[in-house]
Amino acid sequence: MNLIRQQMLIQQLSLHWILWSKFSLCPASPNYFLPWQNKSQRETMGSGFVISGRRILTNAHVVADHTFVLVRKHGSPTKYRAEIKAVGHECDLAILIVENEEFWKGMSFLELGDIPFLQEAVAVVGYPQGGDNISVTKGVVSRVEPTQYVHGASQLMAIQIDAAINPGNSGGPAIMGNKVAGVAFQNLSGAENIGYIIPVPVIMRFISGVEESGKYVGFCSLGLSCQPTENVHLRRHFQMRADLTGVLVSKVNPLSDAHKILKKDDIILAFDGVPIANDGTVPFRNRERITFDHLVTMKKPNETAMIRILRNAEEHELSITLRPLQPLVPVHQFDKLPSYYIFAGLVFVPLTQPYLHEYGEDWYNTSPRRLCERALRELPKKANQQLVILSQVLMDDINAGYERLAELQVMKVNGTEVENLKHLCKLVEKCDAENVRFDLDDDRVIALNYGLAKIATSKILKRHRIPFPLSNDLIDEEKN
Repeated sequence: MNLIRQQMLIQQLSLHWILWSKFSLCPASPNYFLPWQNKSQRETMGSGFVISGRRILTNAHVVADHTFVLVRKHGSPTKYRAEIKAVGHECDLAILIVENEEFWKGMSFLELGDIPFLQEAVAVVGYPQGGDNISVTKGVVSRVEPTQYVHGASQLMAIQIDAAINPGNSGGPAIMGNKVAGVAFQNLSGAENIGYIIPVPVIMRFISGVEESGKYVGFCSLGLSCQPTENVHLRRHFQMRADLTGVLVSKVNPLSDAHKILKKDDIILAFDGVPIANDGTVPFRNRERITFDHLVTMKKPNETAMIRILRNAEEHELSITLRPLQPLVPVHQFDKLPSYYIFAGLVFVPLTQPYLHEYGEDWYNTSPRRLCERALRELPKKANQQLVILSQVLMDDINAGYERLAELQVMKVNGTEVENLKHLCKLVEKCDAENVRFDLDDDRVIALNYGLAKIATSKILKRHRIPFPLSNDLIDEEKN
């Protein structure tokens, strides 16, 4: 892009453009090892742009765990308070609003375009680290396919370009012509000049959900784990004719609508009339292919889809309702404090991936192996189920000898299976026996005198300067 064209683009965008100033966002991330306190506040920055309806679009990771947000327009020194209207951490998008009328004087909005084709040029505009002036970087589209979104740990469509997306660029638009082709959001770790932008279909799916319900509604899932059927012997085993293609159902989420309709070893042949290839892909645009998951994620919650399957060598046409599904162990937990319950110095928390992330960047190898495997592979058996673990033991005479039992799952309290942290809290607080017994994973047992343990709890909390023995969400539950 030559200098004249770049200057014209900047002038054109200046009326749509805002900058998160260097001191505009003050996130305070939770401490999952010490869930009663936050980590220290830090200052971050990012980019954003105006869309229709006097709204500002940016990335979710830019505003995650925020405590205070200020924005300023391109070329203006004045900062304005902004409020978060909706955040979609899965798709890494957020909508902000500014109430001050002064902010909107002279502002217009950018229009959303379409998905660019391969080798088409886009201009990524934003405020990368290193200065306060606007930066325009030209890139060429090299790939369009479902990609792992780092922030939300989800698999959604993304556009790969040969331009770097640096810190501070996040939330800025990728422009093609005079319309938005996507939102800059991440780069490829360990590679140079490879960035990713969120395409318009994902943006529109996020915005339409917010407009219809007033809040973020999530992206749909079938709740299936599927295996390709590329092996000829596998296809013969399941009696697939030569003219049939599809994927093998290997696991079904018990909480999904599919659990009532589909079975293990079914072959999914088509989704909403679109044939699925043996490698799990479907046709996309001009001789391109993408995984059929994209068709699922573009459906709205509670919409139905027609699925054609092969079961016991017979074809069936089935209707299935789609909705967002939550994993047993949450993959992210932003904008709220962690849950915890402390009894006799025993710190109980629900297992989450953010908890495992506290073990460092190499958490997959450094976190407790058993907890890690369950977090990544185990499916929920009932609604509101959590894996409750003994996170740590705050040492005291009452719990001496139990300190080595930390990082184990709590299975039962006084013989009753634990459903979630609220259930564990209720079982302990309403205990009317002389002793309370905790059955842990690996056949370990903790037994305490209930009366002495209650007395010790207050002393331990005071010693460690912990204000409450349970988190706010559990306090609210107790009041109700």
